Amino acid sequence: MSTPDTMGSILLVEDNPHDEALTLRALQKRHLASDIAVVRDGAEALNYLFCKAAYADRHPAHLPSVVLLDLKLPKVDGLEVLRRLRADARTKVLPVVVLTSSDEPRDVIESYQAGANSYVRKPVEFEQFAEAVQQVGLYWLLVNKPPHTRG
Repeated sequence: MSTPDTMGSILLVEDNPHDEALTLRALQKRHLASDIAVVRDGAEALNYLFCKAAYADRHPAHLPSVVLLDLKLPKVDGLEVLRRLRADARTKVLPVVVLTSSDEPRDVIESYQAGANSYVRKPVEFEQFAEAVQQVGLYWLLVNKPPHTRG
């Protein structure tokens, strides 16, 4: 199992500044945010992951350990981001957790059909939200063994 010093990184794809701040605060509370990148729309997420545009200098082998992906995003929505990730060999098995305020059954089904590894609804109350984010971070960074992990 990883320790906070050896665990991987997180890509947070979130367009809501309030939810971004809450997510970062919850991850920092458990010391899970030592290496976290934030992008604010689906197009930026794809550019980050595929090293294009503003992220052209980013090394393509340095993928995050997990992507926390909102569904309702500007430019390219979360489901389309997920579909594009699953269609590319470089990101086909990258763990993606849909972290969204949507509780629509259709969104849950479409997320899993598009290849989500997990679907977590953002609770409204901060303490519940913080606990949900912390549990997601603990599992995906400390417990889960992704296929691209070395060693």
